[in-house]
Amino acid sequence: METITSLQNERVKRIIKLQRKASVRRAEGLTVIEGAREVSRAIENGWQPVELWFCPELGAEKPGDAGYFQCSRAVFEKISYREGPDGVLAVGPLVGKTLADLKLPKNPLILVAEGLEKPGNLGALLRTADGAGADAVIVCDSATDLNNPNVIRASIGTLFYLPVAEATSEETISFLEEKGVKVLSAVPDAKTVYTDVELTGPVAIVVGAEDKGLSDQWKTVAGLNVSIPMLGKNDSLNVSVAAAILLYEVVRQRSK
Repeated sequence: METITSLQNERVKRIIKLQRKASVRRAEGLTVIEGAREVSRAIENGWQPVELWFCPELGAEKPGDAGYFQCSRAVFEKISYREGPDGVLAVGPLVGKTLADLKLPKNPLILVAEGLEKPGNLGALLRTADGAGADAVIVCDSATDLNNPNVIRASIGTLFYLPVAEATSEETISFLEEKGVKVLSAVPDAKTVYTDVELTGPVAIVVGAEDKGLSDQWKTVAGLNVSIPMLGKNDSLNVSVAAAILLYEVVRQRSK
């Protein structure tokens, strides 16, 4: 075991770069997970860290059997990206699949997210999709990195056991058509209300960024555009809330 107390240690500097820059993560093929719960979930689902860090001063215990480093509180607070760290952090391979990697059941429920910019929103969407029992999430043309530590944090580790693929919108539309999956696009001004649509068959719920919404190719695809009634003064919901409403409508209809 190596104990690290210097803020100038090269391993410390490397972790900070991995956290801050998607280009560094892609170049090294590595990402960073923080939190005992998140690290534990990742390892339980087959993720194999190359480094495990823990800080006894924060009450953390050795989190696993991989090569690990004990560090001082000052060092851990330097490499931590969250408030109130619990003293556990891991470095390991990037997560993400292609469309070809997805293994879908006969009657899949899929969440598609296009053009998201905020890591927290993407992480919340993953958590929501898991809660609704979605079979896969497809991230299209995203402006945020799937392996951003804040995505992992907001998803509470969901990223490591829910199948998540990255693709372009064009590729995803072709994939869904090939699989015979109905496309249900969330469009605020759509005339059809989501509760008026039959959703017991294979379906993909498609949501876009809150400020821009979905691109025209999703609005014109051979599917349905649906809206969620807004009864107050605001004209839209947070994207993860909108996704939750639509996903759980599928759950409701299928449970009848």
